[in-house]
Amino acid sequence: MLAALMLAALTFNTAENLPVGLLDLIAEDLQVSLSAVGLLVTGYGVTVAVTSVPVAHLMRAVPRRHVLTGLLGALVVSSLAAALAPSYAVLLGARLLTALAQALFWAVMGPVAVGLFAPGVRGRVVGALSVAGSLALVLGVPAGTWLGQRTSWQVPVAALAALGLLCLVTIAVLLPTSRPEEEPAAYGSDPDVRRFRTVLAAGTLSATGAFTGYTYVVAFLGEVSGFSPGSVSVLFVVFGVACLAGVSVTGAVLDRFPQGALVAAVATQAAGLLGLYALGAHQGAAVVFLVLTGGALGPVFMTTQNAMLSCAPGRTDLALAANSGGYNVGIAAGAALGGLILPLAGVRGTFLAGGLLTVASCAVLLLSASRDRVRR
Repeated sequence: MLAALMLAALTFNTAENLPVGLLDLIAEDLQVSLSAVGLLVTGYGVTVAVTSVPVAHLMRAVPRRHVLTGLLGALVVSSLAAALAPSYAVLLGARLLTALAQALFWAVMGPVAVGLFAPGVRGRVVGALSVAGSLALVLGVPAGTWLGQRTSWQVPVAALAALGLLCLVTIAVLLPTSRPEEEPAAYGSDPDVRRFRTVLAAGTLSATGAFTGYTYVVAFLGEVSGFSPGSVSVLFVVFGVACLAGVSVTGAVLDRFPQGALVAAVATQAAGLLGLYALGAHQGAAVVFLVLTGGALGPVFMTTQNAMLSCAPGRTDLALAANSGGYNVGIAAGAALGGLILPLAGVRGTFLAGGLLTVASCAVLLLSASRDRVRR
């Protein structure tokens, strides 16, 4: 069952990011601009951000087995519709359907997965799901891009439907039907409204900071660090591997140090972004700080998700939906903020702003921890 949920996480994250690797092929085939194809990713993120909490609230009483199979069914249908899309408008509509499914998937999947195991190992379960999600950048998108370049962009998109169908059948057969409120991880293990708000604010700030810079990392590595286009492609693979390594290491210690792991991930991201701003003109230093940034990006989201399973003041699915929505708000806000800074302060300025926002996120967490110690 956990393997099926991990494969579903990999498939959804690959579906979200695959157009990045197929940008040129889609634009040429449908005769639209690259920016229009880019909207397939931006619109996806905005849809997840806006709909996560309302959709989770709407489906709160539906058994999780039915919800998950319905979401995977939507993924299968939308992927097939995208692969067969005769126009850009149909493709965009199919993408938004996938985004609606993903908006609820991350909220539901976490409580279902951790509820299958004892509370003492839930951090490792969250880590396993995060590793699967991170594999989308390291394996899913590169493999889909490779396949699309050798066939057509429709083939890897259709392959996502096949993977989704496999997950759907497995979950439909193996996951028992129960009332959502009766599941083991339906409610936070240590409800705390103030902690919930702190984690939500810190996660959103951190995502905004990360994507203020990361959205323009290609320009940074070329203009500031002086890497060739071929080298930048290799560095993207390095970034993805660092992200995978980060979630793997963090997952191993998450049960023992849940709050420390969150602070460490945010602090590492701040160091990576500010290091790129300060020393990114030196190629060796640029690689080091790029690895730090990549190694923190996945763990930040993973540790905030894990915190929500503990501090959720009510249902964990609603708390996780809020966290996913906040993270996607941060992605959209960061990309927009970086776009405003770019003509004013250059691409280095986007990394400075991103680093400072991440420092603010770290300060929110440390201030909250300090208040907790004073109260005790």
